[in-house]
Amino acid sequence: MHGRFEISRAGAPTRRQALGAAVAALACPVAVSSEDRAVGAARLVMLERHDCPWCRRWLREVGEAAWNNSDLGRRAPLRRVDVGRGLPEDLAGLRNWRFTPTFVLMAEGREVGRITGYQSDWFFWQQAEALLARLPPTPPREDTR
Repeated sequence: MHGRFEISRAGAPTRRQALGAAVAALACPVAVSSEDRAVGAARLVMLERHDCPWCRRWLREVGEAAWNNSDLGRRAPLRRVDVGRGLPEDLAGLRNWRFTPTFVLMAEGREVGRITGYQSDWFFWQQAEALLARLPPTPPREDTR
């Protein structure tokens, strides 16, 4: 199933995916790194393997720099994790991530949602936009003039 994902006709997660994500979020609390503990901090965690062709394709077609420089990336900077080396302690609670790449949106120490697989940059940006729409709106900056 590398590089494939399942969505309903409306582009939203299927009931099965939504139920699975809800159960996983409730049953498996994830430890939070001090870096992600800041109020409202969100991160997009990319679970990858060094030998994953779809991960390399994502890096070629989208890439870490393009993501972090985008509006979405500024709201949730990318954190790359090579699962071949094991999950870091702060992500040990993540479950059901069998396929790479898997992009997990974390906010305030909780999983908000995920994108499993990668097909193309066009699909990825659409899915990422829908995923980040689940985050609470960022407060407007006050003008300090």
